[in-house]
Amino acid sequence: MSTDIFDILILIGRPASGKSEIIDFLSHLPPQERRRYHIGELDVLDDFPMLWAWFEEDHLLEKKFHRPRLHTDSEGYFLHNDLWHLLIERLSLEYHKLVRDHPNYHDGHTALIEFSRGSEHGGYAQAFQHLSDEILTRAAIVYVKVSFAESLRKNRRRYNPNRPDSILEHALPDEKLKRLYGDDDFERIAPDPSGFLTINGFSVPYAVFENEDDVTTNTPDLLAARLDDVLGSLWKLYRERI
Repeated sequence: MSTDIFDILILIGRPASGKSEIIDFLSHLPPQERRRYHIGELDVLDDFPMLWAWFEEDHLLEKKFHRPRLHTDSEGYFLHNDLWHLLIERLSLEYHKLVRDHPNYHDGHTALIEFSRGSEHGGYAQAFQHLSDEILTRAAIVYVKVSFAESLRKNRRRYNPNRPDSILEHALPDEKLKRLYGDDDFERIAPDPSGFLTINGFSVPYAVFENEDDVTTNTPDLLAARLDDVLGSLWKLYRERI
């Protein structure tokens, strides 16, 4: 375990809130500059590729094999709500395999876990319960805060119909975005700008990254300054817990 980097950073927020842009920014920094934010060599665990694979599998099952869809209905909604929780369990499993195969992983690496959850499918309150103890003992949370209106605006803007599976260019139809993410419960479970959440008996530090002004789009200096502030504050809480 390194003494100057986060072991695990959980990055959450509404779709198109700026999470992927933050990851892209951090990923392209030189290693020493990335350490300024207490981030080591970065590995990203994101549930979107898992989710998209389910969509593709269901399409193939229905159209090519004439069999029932396994995960989603014809409109792309999950057949069972607990599939959202299965994705979190999958992220926990991927992290377990990562540290199992690399026993000294956290000597220089930060695992970044990214996902979005709306109240319609249990919100963060339920999603957090499915994070493994292995993750919760080492994690800190950054919540990227935007209104639903801002999420909707950026969701529309980023959509590339030729790359619906792209991390940076995927989007949801307006109606689906409203149904799934119109209500967000994070501020109800974590009302302060920063602090600690108790999850399955573990005290997990968190900080809010305000992004209603969209510093994550084409303003790298503003993004850098805000990240420095948010991650700096979060690091103090993280060290306090340790």
